[in-house]
Amino acid sequence: MTTKLAHRPFTPNYAVPPGDSLVELLDAVGLSQADLAERTGRPKKTINEIAKGKAAITPETALQLERVLGFPSSYWNTLEQNYRAALARIEERQRLSQHIGWLSNFPITEMVKRSWINARTDKVELVEELLKFFGVASPEAWNEVWMRGKEATAFRKSSTHDSTELSLTATWLRKGELNGREVKCEPFDATRFKAALIKVRDLTSHDDINSSLKTMTAACAAAGVAVVLVPEFPKLGICGATRWLSSDKALIQLSLHYKRADQLWFSFFHEAGHILLHGKRDIFIEQKKASENLQEIEANNFSSDFLIPPEQYHKFLAQRDFSLSTISNFAKSLNIAPGIVVGRLQHDKHIGYQVGTIFFVRIDWAK
Repeated sequence: MTTKLAHRPFTPNYAVPPGDSLVELLDAVGLSQADLAERTGRPKKTINEIAKGKAAITPETALQLERVLGFPSSYWNTLEQNYRAALARIEERQRLSQHIGWLSNFPITEMVKRSWINARTDKVELVEELLKFFGVASPEAWNEVWMRGKEATAFRKSSTHDSTELSLTATWLRKGELNGREVKCEPFDATRFKAALIKVRDLTSHDDINSSLKTMTAACAAAGVAVVLVPEFPKLGICGATRWLSSDKALIQLSLHYKRADQLWFSFFHEAGHILLHGKRDIFIEQKKASENLQEIEANNFSSDFLIPPEQYHKFLAQRDFSLSTISNFAKSLNIAPGIVVGRLQHDKHIGYQVGTIFFVRIDWAK
């Protein structure tokens, strides 16, 4: 596989002061700096400092140069603006060069492979790519947003502690946020969302997972919830996350961590539970390691009960018949996938983890 490099306009790593152009023009028309000072009414020292790049060409000076030398003031203003911008780029590059080590916290190679950022051979340019991806101006600002902002609260609630793991989680969440903002949604409406969940529940029994996911995302978008699927990073262990992108747009982000359809549906309804049960200011992260946080427990219960109503589940358990045919018939009566029933029975330790695996539907990302 060949790596595609994005086209970038040429940006020199040097700055040419407008004074260079001024000196060349004076030589061309046969004027000295003293002559120019006399004709513009500017001190000789000021003209000399402009020529050496020590003093800026102000808009007023640009107008005077236009009258004396015939070049429009916009020309001189543009030269000055470009010069100051080039100086700022050089200074910024020097500052960012001190943060090259910051890159080691992030999955740069994988991000480039997934086309989340552009490939760069220059390390400083890679730092710039990463900052653009996160929408921050500096690594210090990244720390403020992701390590001390509301995202950090979600990290502390989850089992994530290692600094590299925090950076991986932040990267995954940011991609979900970017994808979610591209999803066109109606304003959030809880009633419509509950109706969408009933529709999605029926989709779990369908064989075509891609078609079901397409229908699910459309139904949720119509209720004000953007649903996005973002591949996780190896060993990160994140199943899903929920956050509000605005007061009337929620985001459900899923990872396909377990590569099983029943687990995907459980994670979806888990995140839906956060939207309906909990506040809009928090970010909720569902990880492979079960959390004892009350809100996570509530979201788990919401998902379990929505997929398999408690009353019907208890009646089913009372029969003490967990044969494959009985499981299949029970799932059919609920209009859900039998793998969901098996997953619930395994989790509740009514059957072993080797029982009923024939009903599990494996799913993976398309190559």
